[in-house]
Amino acid sequence: MDNSWKIRDITIPNRVVVAPMAGVSNSAFRMICKEFGAGLVVCEMISDHGIIYRNKKTISMMKVDPREHPMSIQIFGGTEDTLLEAAQYIDQHTAADIIDINMGCPVPKVTKTDAGSKWLLDSNKIYQMVHKVVQNVQKPVSVKMRIGWDRKHIFAVENALAAQEAGASMIAMHGRTRKQMYMGEADWETLHDVAQVLDIPFVANGDVATPELAKKALDEIGSTAVMVGRAALGNPWIIKNMVHYLETGEKLAPQTVRERVATAKHQLNGLVELKGEKIAVPEFRQQAAYYLKGVPRSARTRAKINEVWTAQEVYDLLDNFVEDYEKRQKQKAARSEVK
Repeated sequence: MDNSWKIRDITIPNRVVVAPMAGVSNSAFRMICKEFGAGLVVCEMISDHGIIYRNKKTISMMKVDPREHPMSIQIFGGTEDTLLEAAQYIDQHTAADIIDINMGCPVPKVTKTDAGSKWLLDSNKIYQMVHKVVQNVQKPVSVKMRIGWDRKHIFAVENALAAQEAGASMIAMHGRTRKQMYMGEADWETLHDVAQVLDIPFVANGDVATPELAKKALDEIGSTAVMVGRAALGNPWIIKNMVHYLETGEKLAPQTVRERVATAKHQLNGLVELKGEKIAVPEFRQQAAYYLKGVPRSARTRAKINEVWTAQEVYDLLDNFVEDYEKRQKQKAARSEVK
């Protein structure tokens, strides 16, 4: 069964896209997602000003591993001119396949600069912005939005149509308003309304946390693909499970704790290669917490990881944790056999 689709001339091999997440979606994380079968990965959002002023950290965020294609780099900004300049830099100086414009970020420090979700209040502005970028770059342009600013200002259909008319090659939409942030339920009905009117690929985002929900979203919303965000934190295996389920209707067995820890170590290793140990280890602490979440008696190991500064110490703590965990499981099995 061929689940591939296209963003203009770029083939996306399956229906599972991994959302850009600030502070998470660096090249190391994206590579893990690719290894677990993600059809498309998106770089964490990057400030247009950071690109224009050639901020060293910003430029390093745009490093693309040759193995992670197809991928897109997402930018945000408050004016047409600065956003265009940033888009042209990505177009000419990076290996990204797609340029993604962020019109969905709900964070106040972004919206108060007239960026992110602030665009959702004016479909004319969306049209002008997207049109200007599309006309002046070679790569396909996609747009990530939310359904609206708040319940009183939901212009999802108008905004999506404005972006399409302006030349966007794909639209992704999160089924929450800016005011909701990440609370409450995603509004799949509004996403369905958007899917009905678009001719370009449409990617549905929000509450896609299991393989069954991925299938349900595709069926009920009628979207081209689904976008997975927080469900993949510390659990990129969910991507492989979703891709497999959408292709076969069958679910894979969950990762064992040992496999989960091996994935965590692999991600840290990639992060060290990307950023150096000094930055990578503290940055990975939050990821380690996601990987160990829900595993019995992991709190102590999580706390210890927060206190160490070398990758080797993190590996050792994780290895010890797995050994202790497996020992406890064996003892538990032996006790139940005796009974």
